[in-house]
Amino acid sequence: MLTRLLFSLLLLCAGAAYAGPFVGQPVPPQYMQTTQDADIWAQVGDQVISVGTIEEGQIIAVSPMAADYYEFRFGFGTGFIDKQHLEPVQGKQRVQDRLGDLNKPLSNQNLLTWQDVTVYNAPDSRSAPFGTLAENLRYPIIGKLKDRLNQTWYEVRIGNRLGYISSLDAQEDNGIPVLTYHHILRDEENTRFRHTSTTTSVRAFNNQMTWLRDRGYATLSMYQLEGYVRNRMNLPARAVVITFDDGLKSVSRYAYPVLKQYGFKATAFIISSRIKGRPQRWDPKSLQFMSVSELRKIADVFDIQSHTHFLHRVDALHHPILLSRSYHNVLFDFERSRRALAQFNPHVLYLSYPFGGYDEKAVKAANDAGFHLAVTTVKGKVKPGDNPFLLKRLYILKTDSLETMAKIITNQPQG
Repeated sequence: MLTRLLFSLLLLCAGAAYAGPFVGQPVPPQYMQTTQDADIWAQVGDQVISVGTIEEGQIIAVSPMAADYYEFRFGFGTGFIDKQHLEPVQGKQRVQDRLGDLNKPLSNQNLLTWQDVTVYNAPDSRSAPFGTLAENLRYPIIGKLKDRLNQTWYEVRIGNRLGYISSLDAQEDNGIPVLTYHHILRDEENTRFRHTSTTTSVRAFNNQMTWLRDRGYATLSMYQLEGYVRNRMNLPARAVVITFDDGLKSVSRYAYPVLKQYGFKATAFIISSRIKGRPQRWDPKSLQFMSVSELRKIADVFDIQSHTHFLHRVDALHHPILLSRSYHNVLFDFERSRRALAQFNPHVLYLSYPFGGYDEKAVKAANDAGFHLAVTTVKGKVKPGDNPFLLKRLYILKTDSLETMAKIITNQPQG
């Protein structure tokens, strides 16, 4: 049964972007009770994984399916439970006593699990456990409350049931790091850009990616980051977004093979007017841009997105020219960039402002041009509910130690 269930879930989720719980579900949820301790699964990121258990005798709301499993609400998506572990509830009062306020909205905050954690039926460790949440999950909370000992508890909802997790067992989510890179060179060939902060050594980049891999980090797409910002998608606790601005040739030469080796994904924000018709002969002493064929070659690792078309320039005072252009000029450029990049990606939905320069006009133009998110160079992590057109990012410099990187990336409040 377990093998059949997992196979069914993989078929359900394979090749399809998740649109939300119970989309197109004609049958209303019904309350059922577990007959034994039951494993539960859900789609987290782009995988269907085990996300915890529900104890015997617990009541949840499920949607009957023509399959070996039932569906139920799990976080921002759908959970799955084997049909053999459930039976109809006897008596409506028992159901109503355990539901709480189903209309109470989420708090725009998540908790993070670093190990399997107990979910209790009440904000008291002496209460009966409802079940567990697995390690490495981000899970939305309804709110926080204090118990008689002034201990903080997170209130969550699973299958329309309220549950409580001690803050001693889980952390509050301080956001997802979006890492920014530009140029990558080997130490021995870097003569011109050695003192440029946006140039990273191949050795440092490889060490940084090894650090992420060894600690089990998932690399998210901008689409998944959008799901996080808009509270639409379940994601792992250990998650990071890797971005490269400009579209330099060194990205395909040095970053691409490292990321591919580790099975990582990244986003390349491309200046569409600088795409070359043919690959240039490698010259580490100049800034070279990728060609059409090079961009197509890296598409299995990199999601191609926009860094504008002609607006990646500065004026005589070294200010981004985007700031001095009219709204219509900026809008035209954004739309032209999307069209130019469509040959590599039919879904150019994300923008990186040139030199991090933006104003109210640029934000409006980004929205009107059809972008879903835009990233800046303002330092910080991305959190649910952030302005989708003013997302923060982080730099890991070539001079930063792995200890410094750990402090930047791990779940610590940003100063």
